[in-house]
Amino acid sequence: MDDMEFADALETVLRDLRAQCAVQPDIRTDDRYGIMLWAPDRSAQGLTSPLGGTAAELLAHLADQVQDWAVEALWSEGASAVWPQCPTHPDTHPLTATVRRDTAVWVCPKRGTTVARIGELETQ
Repeated sequence: MDDMEFADALETVLRDLRAQCAVQPDIRTDDRYGIMLWAPDRSAQGLTSPLGGTAAELLAHLADQVQDWAVEALWSEGASAVWPQCPTHPDTHPLTATVRRDTAVWVCPKRGTTVARIGELETQ
């Protein structure tokens, strides 16, 4: 994944974060670690781009990393550490990023149903 593809994929995932997460990252580029997501508690997580894979697989991989950051940031702020919320099972479990039919999607892990394409979660 080149820098432009990575930036586009990150923006796609951040749309979902802005739509449904109470905590937003301070995004910084670090010469040593690359793109970093900083939380209000000053913890940070770097984002990686795996070698190989389809565009959908790379998007799901990035969504999974952003989800890890969001869950930790929410917990640190004393909020429900579930992001993105499953509309069928709120505050029970987060949705899972995966690939179905060559498309990166958020799926309810309990029922296996697709909730939305990554980047298309509705604002809560």
